[in-house]
Amino acid sequence: MSVPVDPPVSADRPVPAALPVPATLQGQRLVVVGAGSRTGRLLAQAASAAGADLVLAGPDPRKLEWTAGEVSGPAEVIPVDLADERSIAEFAARVGRFDHLVSTAAMPANGPLADLELEAIQRAFAAKVVGPLLLAKHLAGQVAENGSFTFFSGVAAWRPAPARTVMATTNGALAFLVQALAVELAPVRVNAVSPGIVDTGSWDGLGADKAAFLQQVAARNPARRVGSPEDLIKAVFYAIDSPYVTGTVLHVDGGGRLA
Repeated sequence: MSVPVDPPVSADRPVPAALPVPATLQGQRLVVVGAGSRTGRLLAQAASAAGADLVLAGPDPRKLEWTAGEVSGPAEVIPVDLADERSIAEFAARVGRFDHLVSTAAMPANGPLADLELEAIQRAFAAKVVGPLLLAKHLAGQVAENGSFTFFSGVAAWRPAPARTVMATTNGALAFLVQALAVELAPVRVNAVSPGIVDTGSWDGLGADKAAFLQQVAARNPARRVGSPEDLIKAVFYAIDSPYVTGTVLHVDGGGRLA
């Protein structure tokens, strides 16, 4: 059972020219799980521009090669299936020593409770909970001093809604998982980024209704805007670059969990 690591993205969706670039990744090895997604692509580009050597991971080698062609520095492509422990173990053996790992893994299983299928539920948990747990299991011994893991949770854990039961549960489980891993893997740091409504391209399927939907979200959010992929990248770099931050969920939701 292969698990995609992020919602599908359009190949022709433009990538912003200006990305948030940290000053601390020179010579560091960064593993990006989900490097074929839009957020993963932008993260890889910004990290590469900051001097990081990249490992680009995910289930689709074609998307990973596409991302590798967009970055400015060294990038190694290593496919991995988060639903398969053997694949993760083999991935760990190929990765070797590294400084930071970021996973944007997500495979939503949305819909009314009565319509949910076990396989979809299992795929959602593999991407958000079991996969990150196994990544930590197989890769924790390979993290350099002051290294970290950063995973992606989501606002649904704090604002559950009908037809979003699995999404809320997996995101909530991940939030507690990073706390447990931060204690067990110390001094390796483990954190999560929790996006709200972010215009990554996942809402493009709404077609003509997308603009109205995003306007409604912006009007309701305390920040009075929706998020951008650049907001997420800044949060990831903060988690990577902050040696006194661990076991923490960084909410990048414009206050959406409060509205």
